[in-house]
Amino acid sequence: MLQDTQTIRHYQKLTDALVEMWNRGYRFDDLRLYLDGYLAALRHTNGLEPYLIHRLEEEAARYIHDSSNFEMPQTQTQTEADYY
Repeated sequence: MLQDTQTIRHYQKLTDALVEMWNRGYRFDDLRLYLDGYLAALRHTNGLEPYLIHRLEEEAARYIHDSSNFEMPQTQTQTEADYY
């Protein structure tokens, strides 16, 4: 669980970007490359302490492997829309 506010902000930006990329047609390998690049940039710039980057990496990897994060929401059918 992430507790550092700066790490949480990075996690939110990262997961939002991953979902956006998924919706544009990128798939797992592309998302993993993006994640690796993002983390490499954080390490290179010393944007976070190394142990926080490691925690961020674990949480983001867990996020990528959870397929429910990338499911498209169900849209109403015409008959359902007429009912309401």
